[in-house]
Amino acid sequence: MTVLLDPPLWPRHGRIWGHLVSDTSLTELHAVAARSDIPRRAFDLDHYDVPAEAYGALVRNGAQLVDSRELVRRLRASGLRVPAHERR
Repeated sequence: MTVLLDPPLWPRHGRIWGHLVSDTSLTELHAVAARSDIPRRAFDLDHYDVPAEAYGALVRNGAQLVDSRELVRRLRASGLRVPAHERR
């Protein structure tokens, strides 16, 4: 079981954001997010959008830093990825 975190690269609302996913289960993903004080409203169907300042807590709570390509590859392989056409 692994929760993955990609580099914070996305500017929005005066902050820089990255993504938190699980390659195993959404239960695991929600647990790490909750332990790291990431609000549930940051969840977007298959990932959390997380601000750069939360990265220390996420890593302390078990998130593994990976590059963005690896994060997407492992999310797709997990079967948890929600395709764009199902998002709206």
